[in-house]
Amino acid sequence: MKIKEIIVVEGKDDTVAVKNAVDADTIETSGSAIGKKVIEQIKLAKDRRGVIVLTDPDYPGERIRKIISQQVPGCKHAFLPKKEAISKKGNNLGVENATADAIRLALKDAQQESDEWREQISSDDLMAFGLIGGKNARKRRERLGDLLKIGFTNGKQLYKRLLMFKITKDEFSEAIRKVLKEEENE
Repeated sequence: MKIKEIIVVEGKDDTVAVKNAVDADTIETSGSAIGKKVIEQIKLAKDRRGVIVLTDPDYPGERIRKIISQQVPGCKHAFLPKKEAISKKGNNLGVENATADAIRLALKDAQQESDEWREQISSDDLMAFGLIGGKNARKRRERLGDLLKIGFTNGKQLYKRLLMFKITKDEFSEAIRKVLKEEENE
């Protein structure tokens, strides 16, 4: 599978995992302290070929995404579910631990970021479905992020991410129905 966009990853091990999964070029951020030179490379890549951001599903990975989103708006974002990025020993979370199939699926489902901040889903919707502040809120947000291919977020970030990726009220409703049905069947 050939990817025309350049994939932004955190480090060398992530590059190896991506190249084992797909035919693609990468830019490595070398951690969460992204320098001006790397940001300039990402800007050039976005203008010439497009960019897909694929970072670890953890705090530093989210920090990198946020920096790139602020400095280089309009990139695509690919998300690996945590269960796909956990090491065999369970002590490390990262792109380098994911299978080639999981990486291909995440890249296939990459979502375009949007500057358009139209309200389609309200914060009241998040409260009503127990995505904020409930005992199962974290688990529900994680599953919702997997279903909508927007990654895991905390309560504050969820609303922003739903808007950022233009998730419609219908898409949200269908995904939350699945989440609640899965809970019933547990």
